[in-house]
Amino acid sequence: MLYNKYKSFGLALLVSLGGFIFGFDASVISGAIGLISTQYALGPLEQGLVVGSPTLGAIIAACVVGYLTDRYGRKKILLLIAFLYAISIVGSALANGYIMLVVCRFIGGLAFASLMVAPLYIAEITPAALRGKYVSFNQLNIVAGFSAAYFSNFWLLSSVDTDASWVVAFSIKEYLWRWMLGLEIAPALIYFFLLFYIPESPRWLILNNRKEEARQLLNKLVPPDEVDEQLLIPQENLDDAHFIKKLRSLFNSRTRFILMVGIVVGIIQQATGVNAIYFYAPTIFEQSGIGTNAAFAQAVWIGVVNIIFTLIAIATIDRFGRKPLMIIGLLGVMVSMGLCGYGFSQAKYQLTAQNIPSVLNESQLESIKPLLNVTYLSDVDFKQALRAYLGSQFAKQYESELLKSATQINSNLILLGILGFVAAFAISLGPVMWVLLSEIFPNNVRGIAIAFVGVMNSFVSFLVQVLFPWQLENMGSTTTFIIYGIFAILGFAFVVRYLPETKGKTLEQLEQSLVNKHF
Repeated sequence: MLYNKYKSFGLALLVSLGGFIFGFDASVISGAIGLISTQYALGPLEQGLVVGSPTLGAIIAACVVGYLTDRYGRKKILLLIAFLYAISIVGSALANGYIMLVVCRFIGGLAFASLMVAPLYIAEITPAALRGKYVSFNQLNIVAGFSAAYFSNFWLLSSVDTDASWVVAFSIKEYLWRWMLGLEIAPALIYFFLLFYIPESPRWLILNNRKEEARQLLNKLVPPDEVDEQLLIPQENLDDAHFIKKLRSLFNSRTRFILMVGIVVGIIQQATGVNAIYFYAPTIFEQSGIGTNAAFAQAVWIGVVNIIFTLIAIATIDRFGRKPLMIIGLLGVMVSMGLCGYGFSQAKYQLTAQNIPSVLNESQLESIKPLLNVTYLSDVDFKQALRAYLGSQFAKQYESELLKSATQINSNLILLGILGFVAAFAISLGPVMWVLLSEIFPNNVRGIAIAFVGVMNSFVSFLVQVLFPWQLENMGSTTTFIIYGIFAILGFAFVVRYLPETKGKTLEQLEQSLVNKHF
């Protein structure tokens, strides 16, 4: 069969559906965590562990996924990933207790290896001129998954206030957070069965001495002038299949520069706080005093903006290049985090006899009287006062209503800052990082290199997710967002100075230009 440009397009779109499952799985917890925390009386670090446990699984998966993809092939590992997603979804929705929920979400985190395997596979079946766009399909599906989770959470939350027969029949109100986590099973099963129809990566076939199969496949996937070049992988790459040899090759002087570039970009992507925004969106908006329902509604806007600007990134990444998008995006992150930090720094918190929420009973109203007409200039001080007079359990239970009543803040400025961050991330760090990682490493260590950087990326992500509730409670919103902005400044300086441009070059050309490069 002759080259068909739609063949690689279809495969890239299909494999990138794993990004949708990841996005849904990762962000659906944003709506459920408050309900779970109330049911199991979780503290800040326990909340963080429920949210962050999948990322802990992702760290472990990243340690071995490079070896597994090189040993068993990209297709088999993608199938395993899809199976793990399905097991995790069912287990999480049916979990009987906090520990079981953490374990089941950890299993789902093992499947987060799709973030590394999918871009790797797509890069290896795509023509050079389209590689940036097609690899970005994975990021588009991730943000589509985010959006679907925000929409489904908001829809389910809104439905419990209705008298619809299906709400009663399926016990939506009684098992709200379980339904939030369980809806993901439908796309997960569809993804699993579709993966049986994809071919193995031609580059993996070449590295395993199956060149004739690879040639036949490449003839369908890439233009004729790229086929012979992709088949000419140096013999040293074919021979260097042993895991230890690959690991040594990754850390030798030839790859030191590009490994450091990958690590720094991977760390900065998470250190700017993206998963605090995505996974705790309703919680963040509640801090601005708008209430639970409005917080869920505003979280939907994160999904909408995410999709729009990811589409812009896909349309421009092969035209403008990777580095310009990174520079623009990091500037946007810096400004957005600054807006959030400034907005929260100007907030005031005061309860009065007129604005006390009606949900409090008489004894709670009596306990809270010493707080009336006292102005607090910090969200941390206000929450500590609530805990002191109401007790930790009741203060947590009614925190959203109390913040809604007491907070005096420019909530539109906070919304602008959060949406600005999402837009900036979506055109830069989100899609561009995975495109870069699929391009800059040599053929013989690409799988293990992406996995190694993935470990760094996932570890920082885990820290952000676990620590965010603790940061809000002990450091406050202002300091938390300023810290994320500082990391964006550091990332901007590094990108301007060291990040190479990779657009329009074949993987072989990039290897020749980047290997042996130094700082």
